[in-house]
Amino acid sequence: MAEQAQATLQIDNERVRVTEFRFAPGAATGYHRHEHDYVIVPSTTGRLKLIGPDGAESVAELTAGQCYFRQAGVEHDVINANDFPFSFVEVELK
Repeated sequence: MAEQAQATLQIDNERVRVTEFRFAPGAATGYHRHEHDYVIVPSTTGRLKLIGPDGAESVAELTAGQCYFRQAGVEHDVINANDFPFSFVEVELK
């Protein structure tokens, strides 16, 4: 089993939840479903491997500071595909 990504909750109120995720090389979030719309703010430039509900794998190329938005319902495991630590901030919109 892969090492677990480290999640640090920064804000959790009635409107948003903000969590910083730090990944060692090869670390994973574990399979999960997003219950809220969310924005990812990469702190690092690099690649993340995504494994979807059907087991299909894809690679996302992220650039530090270049945000992206996804709607609630996304299901996946997220794995650091780099040989260096990777981090991002997730902002969930409640």
